Amino acid sequence: MAHFNSLRRINVVAVSLIGFALLTTVAAAQAVKVQGLIKGRSGDTMILQIRDSPDVTVLLTDNTEVGQVQGVFQARRKEMSMAALIPGLAVKVEGTYNGQKQLVAKSVSFKGNDLQRAESIHAGLHETRTQAQENKEQIAANQAQIAANQAQIAANKAAIEDAITRFGQLDDYYIRGELTVYFGNREVKVDPKYLPQLLALAQKARPINGYMIEVKGFASSSGSTALNQQLSEDRADAVANILIQQGHIPITRMLAPGAMPSPPTCAAAASEI
Repeated sequence: MAHFNSLRRINVVAVSLIGFALLTTVAAAQAVKVQGLIKGRSGDTMILQIRDSPDVTVLLTDNTEVGQVQGVFQARRKEMSMAALIPGLAVKVEGTYNGQKQLVAKSVSFKGNDLQRAESIHAGLHETRTQAQENKEQIAANQAQIAANQAQIAANKAAIEDAITRFGQLDDYYIRGELTVYFGNREVKVDPKYLPQLLALAQKARPINGYMIEVKGFASSSGSTALNQQLSEDRADAVANILIQQGHIPITRMLAPGAMPSPPTCAAAASEI
């Protein structure tokens, strides 16, 4: 009988030890509560930003209860969809940690005014992203337009150079018309009184087969050489622009405006080529 009682006491101790181990396991899986802002959300995973603590990865499951607390004492709870869990929303999460150190959410709750605030922030961010995308697309379109303009400028330059070459290769040509445009001291703007004469010259040139128009700009000998050079070039450009824009002379029929040390002349030269 004594031996039997000894075995019984040992069994009781063993059962007590097993019970202690179970209690320890239950304590390790004890539910925790955390509060913070949703920093990011991707499917069933969201990152919770907690003040003065590392971010927490929260795992949402089909059993996670999502609700909005209402009332002065927040005693009422309204069931909500997980779609309400958007970045910027302040939430309270209750759950347990799994082996990957993720907080498996049993419930997620938030206040109504916090949801409204988060929705406003989310809408503002969406609008900002949309505007940024539109700006990016506009910049790309502008760059494409700039590239097209540069290509057109290069083509025009090539056409002008080709026209100059052809003009220089002519053995014989005839001057069919000339016009002298005078400018005031240091002036580069064409006096309006010359406009009808320039347009008449352009109209006279257009029917001529293989015509070319050469524009030369001039400045007085007084003053610095560099200033006079720039002044004469600007005057030649001003006359050429009128012939091209208002006289509808193709740029391929214009010789590059030049600067010369004698009175300004706009000449239309033509030859059969």
